[in-house]
Amino acid sequence: MNKKLVSAFVVCLPFLTALCCIGIGRYHISLPATIRTLLSPLTGAVVASTDYSVLFSIRLPRILLALAVGMGLAVSGAAFQSMFSNPLATPDTLGVASGAAFGAAIGLLFGQNLIVVQLCALVMGIGALAVTYWISRIQGNHSIILVVLAGIVMSSLFQAFVSFVKFAADPQDVLPSITYWLMGSMSSASYRSLLLGLPFILVGSTTILLLRWRLNIVSLGEDEAKALGGRVRMVRFLIMGAATLVTASCVSMCGQVGWVGLLVPHIARLLCGSDNTRIVPVSMGLGAVFMVLVDTLARSVLAGELPLSILTAVIGAPFFIVLLRKMGGARL
Repeated sequence: MNKKLVSAFVVCLPFLTALCCIGIGRYHISLPATIRTLLSPLTGAVVASTDYSVLFSIRLPRILLALAVGMGLAVSGAAFQSMFSNPLATPDTLGVASGAAFGAAIGLLFGQNLIVVQLCALVMGIGALAVTYWISRIQGNHSIILVVLAGIVMSSLFQAFVSFVKFAADPQDVLPSITYWLMGSMSSASYRSLLLGLPFILVGSTTILLLRWRLNIVSLGEDEAKALGGRVRMVRFLIMGAATLVTASCVSMCGQVGWVGLLVPHIARLLCGSDNTRIVPVSMGLGAVFMVLVDTLARSVLAGELPLSILTAVIGAPFFIVLLRKMGGARL
């Protein structure tokens, strides 16, 4: 199949998936009724009040959040895998997700509302990158290996901080809320939280999208990239900053969600080859689709809502194993 057609199809697929999934749930709404209700503010059509309330007040914010989080984590993973030339790189390679999780845990420990928790997570995520970047500085230079190692150290350190917060939390009241939040959920999605976090995801994802052709140069290595006239350090700094904004914002709104940033870019490479000008937009589309489907399963399969990290691992791990065996590791 033509790779351009694949790219165009994948870019359009999230909107079709969202339209089909928004009516699915314990309160089912048919597809024609869903379309009619969503268009009712424009057409003035008379629709059932329950349908209108369920779609616009509950499910639409979740769908929008799922689209944004899936897109953001996937594009961050694709950028890091290319920039670090590491097929196992994820959005938490620099410790951002762990730092954001620690910030959120602190907010929950002191009983703050969700907006304050979101702000704490965002600030700590950005702070984690700043510390990682500072640690990797040696005589004014930044070694890419030191950046990755510093990120691993910071990730481990913040995970220890999160464990300490859980140890100090009230086991009857606060600890369950911290544990459940860290497992990932979009049940707290609202238009207010989207207004705070969505701009960072859009800005970061757009930055990576605009710089995607430079990823092909940066992935060649520092010496080769400089020989081709690429401003390696500046591009890496911009991509790391953009991916940090995206990852910290995603974690601040729905907790830690694994596998999206690792699995989806590999599927994009399977479809589009090694050209990052196509991998990045395809990863964005596939990530959004994957997250919408997972969130729909999370709120529909059982009477109680399943944590997202459980579903992404259960779905992602076997799929990744199949992908490894099929490709023999040659293109991963």
